[in-house]
Formats: sequence, structure tokens, C-alpha cells
Amino acid sequence: MDLSQPDGTGSVSITNVTIDQSGTTYNFEGPIEGYGTVYCTQYWEAVDEGRTRGTMEGEARVLGNDGTLLSSPLRGTFRRNGTSAELFFTDCVSNGDMNFVRWEVDFTTKQVSVNYYSLND
Repeated sequence: MDLSQPDGTGSVSITNVTIDQSGTTYNFEGPIEGYGTVYCTQYWEAVDEGRTRGTMEGEARVLGNDGTLLSSPLRGTFRRNGTSAELFFTDCVSNGDMNFVRWEVDFTTKQVSVNYYSLND
């Protein structure tokens, strides 16, 4: 898989954060090329004491520009370095699409750069 050429990009923002003893829940929203506006919730759980690596599970809804509604479960892993993190996950969109997705998260600005790569070959 060539990760230098994404099939689509986007930019989402962190809209809410909820913290518990085991992990953190993040809510995001923003436009994703080829889909529309995404709204998603993810739960990040660290696997090390420094909370620099861990797992993510979540759910996404996408409201297309034509009014269609898509959904997808999300499963992946993250690695954090200071105030930023990389998140890698797969999705399985209700329209039949499957994607490998890479997010670059900036916790200071609450902005996320999104790249996705289609697995539908």
C-alpha cells in the first residue's frame, strides 16, 4: 500500500473530551473528501504507563452533501508524542467502502489532519 498518495483527505476538530480512569473519549466533527461531514466518537485506552501508546475503538456517522447517512465502526491504535498523536485505524462504511485511515492529531489546536486509503480493490 502506497501511503504517500491518499485516496482522500479531510480535517476534523475535537469538539468534546471526557476522561475516566481507564481512558479518554474524544468527539470529532468535520469534512472528509468524498464523503461529507463526519461526526465520530472514539475511546482511547493507553497500554503503557506513560500513556504514549494504546488502542482506539469508536463509531462514525457521515452526513453526505446529498443528505445520505453513512455509518462505520472504527478500530485502531495510537501513539502520542507530547501534545500530538498519530492514530491508525480501519473503517467498514455502511455503503461497502473499507478504508485504512491515518490521523495526525494536534491536542493544542484541537485540529486533526485526515488521510484515508481505500481497501476496495
